[in-house]
Amino acid sequence: MPPASENLPRVSIIIPTLNAEAILENCLASITRQNYPREKMEILLADAHSTDRTREIGKKFGAIILDDDGKNMEEGKRLALRHATGECIVFVDADNEITHADYLTLAVDALARNPQAFGVECYYLPSPKMTAFCAYLTALLHISDPVCWLMSANPEFIARDGEVERWILPDGTFSYPLGANGFVYRHADLKSAAANEKFQDTHVAMFLMKNGQREWLRLRGRGVHHYYVQTLWKFVQKRRRATVHFLRVQEEMPVNWMKEKPPVPLWLAAVYCVTFFGPAFHTLRGIIRDRDARWLWHLFASPASVAGNAWGVWTYQRNKHKKNLVAELKPEQTLKQ
Repeated sequence: MPPASENLPRVSIIIPTLNAEAILENCLASITRQNYPREKMEILLADAHSTDRTREIGKKFGAIILDDDGKNMEEGKRLALRHATGECIVFVDADNEITHADYLTLAVDALARNPQAFGVECYYLPSPKMTAFCAYLTALLHISDPVCWLMSANPEFIARDGEVERWILPDGTFSYPLGANGFVYRHADLKSAAANEKFQDTHVAMFLMKNGQREWLRLRGRGVHHYYVQTLWKFVQKRRRATVHFLRVQEEMPVNWMKEKPPVPLWLAAVYCVTFFGPAFHTLRGIIRDRDARWLWHLFASPASVAGNAWGVWTYQRNKHKKNLVAELKPEQTLKQ
């Protein structure tokens, strides 16, 4: 029997936004479809002064709108975290859509039953609202960039109890980006890592793992549809912006999961991506293993990733003095029509 509403913890859902009207309503609608008690949920939009209908849409769904004056998305998340009143914190991006109405209920219950785990990670599932390219990046690659995909350690499956899966990284590495796109934390764990002062979405989980909480959870077949980008050109633009954002964050806190003993060093991952043979091998392997022709996009996304990252380094070096540089580089994100 599910616990009574009054016994459930309060959940704070944090969403950084900037001119996200094309995708935000889809995201917020999926949150309001959750079967978790609405009176136990709060939605915090850390908005970087959008000039479109983003704030209007947020208010329509009952979100609390916070003015984000920072120069990157991490500052917006820290702002929202300081205002959050929930015992559980969910970080959601505007380009996410929660796949199942029971996701929050199951995630909160899973954390309560697994005190050794520091959070719940989403599966990235395909959707009719995304192109084949978007589905390749998110549902097949999971980490929406071939360079990062190569540098990420493969998590190890421990056990499954019903819908709840337990995962851990191999000994000796922390090279795996965790913490965004529907990730659920306990607020107390975030406070222990001083996340309200130094939050970076892929690094708080690393801090917690280094402090001994090595295990996290997934819910079988549940997570988010991640509408990262729909086209190859938008992907290049997104990688440019992501690189600028990464370099700017490094100015504040030089912590980098890609230096935590990755399977492949950065230089080799870049070389792999600009050759034909490396991507061709993984394309063929993916098609045979998954029987999914969308792996063909790997041939094009691999060199495009390097091009976008190099463009980002060049852009950052020439424009690092601009406070709003990350915001200015935001590519338009849409749903498939």
